[in-house]
Amino acid sequence: MTAVFFALPAELLAQQPPYDVFPDAAPPYYRVRYEASTQPGELIFPVNYTVWIPQKVKTLRGVIVHQHGCGEGSCKSGLTGAYDLHWQALAKKHDCALLAPSYEQPQQADCQMWCDPRNGSSAAFQKCLVDLGAKSGHSELATVPWALWGHSGGGHWAGGMVLLHPERVAAAWLRSGVPLLTENPDRPTIKVHSLPDAALKVPVMCNPGTKEGVTVKDGRFAGVWPANEAFFNGVRSKGGLIGVAVDPLTAHECGNQRYLAIRWLDTCLSTRLPETAGKPLREMPSDSAWLAPIAGFDAVPAAKFDGDPLTQGWLPNEAVAQLWEQYVKDTAVADTTPPPAPASAKLDGGVLSWEAEADLESGLASFIIERDGEVLAEIPGKNPFGRPIFQNLQYSDTPAQPLVPMQFVDETSEPGSKHSYRIIAVNTVGLKSKPSEPVSSAR
Repeated sequence: MTAVFFALPAELLAQQPPYDVFPDAAPPYYRVRYEASTQPGELIFPVNYTVWIPQKVKTLRGVIVHQHGCGEGSCKSGLTGAYDLHWQALAKKHDCALLAPSYEQPQQADCQMWCDPRNGSSAAFQKCLVDLGAKSGHSELATVPWALWGHSGGGHWAGGMVLLHPERVAAAWLRSGVPLLTENPDRPTIKVHSLPDAALKVPVMCNPGTKEGVTVKDGRFAGVWPANEAFFNGVRSKGGLIGVAVDPLTAHECGNQRYLAIRWLDTCLSTRLPETAGKPLREMPSDSAWLAPIAGFDAVPAAKFDGDPLTQGWLPNEAVAQLWEQYVKDTAVADTTPPPAPASAKLDGGVLSWEAEADLESGLASFIIERDGEVLAEIPGKNPFGRPIFQNLQYSDTPAQPLVPMQFVDETSEPGSKHSYRIIAVNTVGLKSKPSEPVSSAR
């Protein structure tokens, strides 16, 4: 068994900004930064935390954490994690904050010094919740449950937080990285975790790429699958609520995982978050569970499974099982719901601007601009790792910098002419929203 933590490939480093270049943090965004500590057991890297708070929310029910992976490039990509419109849609639905750390780790530094939460990052994270709660006027941020998503070393961190603080974690999605439960002679510097009984009640999904040791057995990513297998077996053999969704298209890049991850987390949050703030997390029901082989393609109701259920991956219900079956086949997770219509369209100095929320199921791919009822232009998104996304995703599943504005300039309009404009949102499966309210002007 090998636990592996990968830095961002050198050819992708160019898209990453310096640590001091990040989007503004005016409300509803808030930011804190802590300097490196020289005290034993404390975090040896500076760290920057940015949180987004849904507008008009009175009391937060939880916080969704989007945790980047190891290496300087991946750490820098965390600077935009809280600005992701798709993840914001999930957070808003459940009255949750969306938080993204950015550990200022030099490229060759030991990733374990932050991705093992026992090395100071757990304490720093909990401190940021207090400080961000004070800044935002939401002091409850310090005590609400956590939903954790992590990539690579971030998966190690998120899994470690499940094992250290199971009473606080509503669910955890581990993309390509997991903590160790047993000693590994090949990686003697990585400390093992214990597995408390309370962690067995936390829904966890392991999500490696097929080229990380499943179908490609050698190379820099080959150790990811054995590590995932070992972690799964350690948790599931004791009855833990853990599943595996192998990405059939990728290696270490995140690909299209968000289309299953967000809906899986949506299901878990819908069930687990308490109705009343301060109450314990609710348990996942056992009567609706489905089971699936960790490297297979077909799920079945747990009640109808003929065999040892602890050899099978756990899925919360039939709806998620159907999404899982499609994802592990080709990642083409289905969606029949169009995105919300853009709002607040306005023209100012010839610049058309608007606001839009992402479709919870499929995010935002592009915007269509209509002029006088005819299509004038489309503003597409980019994503070299999966479905095109309006915010242009980076390797660690975060928007590219600078953030893409929701703006358009009609350079074909004749001076003095009058036009009416509307904007249509398009999600990543091609479904279109209703048009925005029209806005008119004369140039």
